[in-house]
Amino acid sequence: MNKTPCVYIMTNYRKGTIYVGVTSDLKKRVWQHKNNAVDSFTARYGLKTLVYYEVTENMESAIQREKRLKHWNRSWKLNLIDSFNPSWRDLYIDLF
Repeated sequence: MNKTPCVYIMTNYRKGTIYVGVTSDLKKRVWQHKNNAVDSFTARYGLKTLVYYEVTENMESAIQREKRLKHWNRSWKLNLIDSFNPSWRDLYIDLF
């Protein structure tokens, strides 16, 4: 999973505040969110649970997908998470 372009969604609890992001190193980026390593939206709202991610072919497609998801309405994002991860469990452990 290291150095693979991904779009991901973090949350603080089931159907709580959500954040859509993009990265080329998902493990490292999620670790940063979980440990408040950067002053960010996720740190401010305590978004420490990785509930969704998708791998893309390259960073350009990851960025395009992130922009599309950010423009989706909230219910569409919640449905996307529900279909990928119905229990909203933290997927971070799966990255190892």
